[in-house]
Amino acid sequence: MRLSDAIEAFIKAMLEEDQSEVELKRNELAAYFHCAPSQINYVLSTRFTPDHGYAISSQRGGGGCIRIVRVRSDDSDHAQYVLRERVGDSLDAQTARRLCGQLMERGAISEDEAHLMAAALCPQAFSVPVPENVKDALRAKVFKSMLLNICQRRSNAT
Repeated sequence: MRLSDAIEAFIKAMLEEDQSEVELKRNELAAYFHCAPSQINYVLSTRFTPDHGYAISSQRGGGGCIRIVRVRSDDSDHAQYVLRERVGDSLDAQTARRLCGQLMERGAISEDEAHLMAAALCPQAFSVPVPENVKDALRAKVFKSMLLNICQRRSNAT
């Protein structure tokens, strides 16, 4: 496991214990993981963003106190946000995989649905001799179609 993954898992485990927010000191966390505080900054700025469902506030000085809050929203609201704001006319494979994971973590789609979507959107599924921009445009349309179908099935079931 990479250091960034370990730091992310550690913080997420802390959030699970406290349910919605955690306060930590950047230097103490860096010492715990035997890394530079900038590594902690990297994890926070790339994996705990509003797009991932988190809000971060930090305090300068004294080791850098950081508060991470998990933003709760209705599962269907998050799926709608992803459809409206995150997926445009083009979607690369890495972003598609990340969005499937985020939707699963937020409970908008099941683990099985996330794995199926990721498999259908992976580079191997699009290994045809066409330009990357065409693959990314098709991937965006397929992603939107799958997510809309899941949302419609869920709303019809309730």
